[in-house]
Amino acid sequence: MSDQIALMTQGLTKSYGRVRALRGLDLEVRRGEVFGFLGPNGAGKTTTIRCLLDLIRPDGGGARVLGIDPQADPVAVRARTGYLPGELQLDPNMTTEGALRYFNALRGNKADWGFVRQLAERLDLDLKPAIKNLSHGNKQKAGIVQALMHRPELLLLDEPTLGLDPLMQQEVLRLLAEAQAGGATVFFSSHILSEVQAAAERVAFIRKGVIVEVAETASLINRALRRARIRFQQPVLDGGAALADVPGVTLLSQDDGTSVLLQVEGEMDGLIKALAAFPVSDFETERPSLEEIFLAHYEGDQKEAE
Repeated sequence: MSDQIALMTQGLTKSYGRVRALRGLDLEVRRGEVFGFLGPNGAGKTTTIRCLLDLIRPDGGGARVLGIDPQADPVAVRARTGYLPGELQLDPNMTTEGALRYFNALRGNKADWGFVRQLAERLDLDLKPAIKNLSHGNKQKAGIVQALMHRPELLLLDEPTLGLDPLMQQEVLRLLAEAQAGGATVFFSSHILSEVQAAAERVAFIRKGVIVEVAETASLINRALRRARIRFQQPVLDGGAALADVPGVTLLSQDDGTSVLLQVEGEMDGLIKALAAFPVSDFETERPSLEEIFLAHYEGDQKEAE
């Protein structure tokens, strides 16, 4: 079973003075999956990634990355990992190509330079300018290239599309999908919830240093509340009240008997059967986005802050 797990933490704790960043974090990511790591600022996402790479040491608990204890052999872990930090620091006086060649040298010149140029072209990244002359978005592209260039087994990416325009965000997601197709495991944190919804097979919600839920993205969305708007061919004055009697259905609003807006919890079967008794002209359903589910998880924290 252990050879099917790309990374694992057990009871991981970390404090910065009085601030408890991680409070017994338990997490498993399977080999070959794309895994989204969600949480508000200060939830512990970056701390978790840094502990996995032994860039910082936890106070307690343990971790395994590709079957290796990162504290015992951090070089072995980093050699097999592509890492993009949330705040990438590069030598400002080096050219972009020089910086990438430097990273390649650190990795024993394992990268195929043709592949590096291909990545740069796909991201519309010019390799000639000095790092100090790059925009924030182009620095981010350089960071993505350095993470992918050696075709690692595991990608640990902290906000990989931060500062990129929507077209480049989509290209990065395609690159991650291709890396997964090549056998890589992708673990990434993000605040762009639509991209997590599009890319990740499973997601973990971290809240105040603890994993509060791990779920398949599709099931997380499917099981949540949905909204349904029904338009009638002619006014039905008691339609809203009648449909609200269906188990799991709540009436949100109605418009002169010509349409109703409902909230549906669970399966839609009961509502659809009940609609057979009404002259329906249109039926629209809307599933909540991952963003709405995310906000529901942290609504309590926001209220406490207020």
